[in-house]
Amino acid sequence: MPSSLHFPPSMSPLVISEPVGRAWAHIMKSYSPATIEFVGTLIVQLIFFWGPCAIYMSLDALFPKFSERHKIQPAPKQPTRSEILNCLSVVLKNQIISTALHGLLIYISTLTGKGAFRVDASIPPVHEIIRDLIFSLLLREALFYYSHRVLHHPRLYPKIHKIHHRFTAPVALAAQYAHPIEQIVANILPITIPPQILNSHIFTFWIFMAYELIETTTVHSGYDFFLNAAKMHDLHHEKFLIYFGAIGVLDWFHGTDGSKMAAKRKAKGGVAGKGVSQEQISAGVKGDKSD
Repeated sequence: MPSSLHFPPSMSPLVISEPVGRAWAHIMKSYSPATIEFVGTLIVQLIFFWGPCAIYMSLDALFPKFSERHKIQPAPKQPTRSEILNCLSVVLKNQIISTALHGLLIYISTLTGKGAFRVDASIPPVHEIIRDLIFSLLLREALFYYSHRVLHHPRLYPKIHKIHHRFTAPVALAAQYAHPIEQIVANILPITIPPQILNSHIFTFWIFMAYELIETTTVHSGYDFFLNAAKMHDLHHEKFLIYFGAIGVLDWFHGTDGSKMAAKRKAKGGVAGKGVSQEQISAGVKGDKSD
């Protein structure tokens, strides 16, 4: 018996499979790095944002009993058809703006010769992809958490973030239902900055972007799938001042995971509503100043 197993190069756990490598080499020979970055990123957006949105939002019609069983909030609280159509309009505008800005940045990078991501002739090894994904996930959590909390500041909330919170019972499409400033600051930059800091390969960035798009549509879906991710963000849309992050680490660290609110209610004999009122939140007044 051999003391260790040896894989042929195409099956090595440290490199992407040979067919993917060949496909990537063909793409690199056929298109410029700028075209690859722009078109590839647009394709990822179309597949991994609109795909999950279509699936989640069709469950009501295709599987009504299943949908009703897994909906976090009851039917009377669900958005109306006109609200969903308005949401669709806002999301399309945001994506047009972000795509145009991306195209402009790529054009500038072709003039300066400095691209935002590595577009190498070969796919990066798996261990590099995993490393960059882990660090990008942690960096994105920090960027999203703190930008999200800033958007809840009394001076910013009414003008910018209040738009997103119109959906107290969110749907998947509402993940990008936001003011254009919020779309850039909280939705785009926390995803694009970490891979750029790490000098990640564009292929790694696409994987990270795909994961984040699936994650954000899932937590806004209004369904109780995938542990408590959607439930936590649903509570944020309902209660406003808890669960600002995506993975919960910084919410735990800063006490915005609901534990402070529960402790205060318990100390007041279980009486709710004495901390922050709906009217205060709508006006952009922050009631809980303990953190």
